[in-house]
Amino acid sequence: MPYRKAWFLIDSMNRQVPKPYVVTSAGGKKGGGTRVTPEGEKAIAVFWKIHENLQIFLKSQADAVSLICR
Repeated sequence: MPYRKAWFLIDSMNRQVPKPYVVTSAGGKKGGGTRVTPEGEKAIAVFWKIHENLQIFLKSQADAVSLICR
């Protein structure tokens, strides 16, 4: 994914939530950087839980279809 698109998506996501998921700090003597906030960490955990549940659901549906198609 291009860098510009990634930053556009991060900015869009941050504007849609009460507290940002990703924050940046300007460069300088110690250098700048980007970090995921605690809210961002929670969002990532929720995403992976949803992903896990979706995989379980899809497998159950595939199993159900295979029973019908026998």
